Amino acid sequence: MKPRIHPVSRPVVFRDRAADVAFLIHSTADSAQRVEWGDGNTYPVIDVEISSASHPFYTGTSRVLDTAGRVERFERRYGAVAPARN
Repeated sequence: MKPRIHPVSRPVVFRDRAADVAFLIHSTADSAQRVEWGDGNTYPVIDVEISSASHPFYTGTSRVLDTAGRVERFERRYGAVAPARN
């Protein structure tokens, strides 16, 4: 690797406000805000709106669209086959 061209990677706390969860991971992002972590050290903190702790896909609370039911309802309402035009 070439020296002095890569950003510095450091431990950063990402805090999900929606789920009230925080993750300590390595990142190149930096922040002026600091938070004290459970190990007694102070780390930069970045607030995020959504993470794997609050996203419906990961939490299993997502809704599945019933496309088959919608198609059947459309066919009942408007008929399965449109009349031919001459």
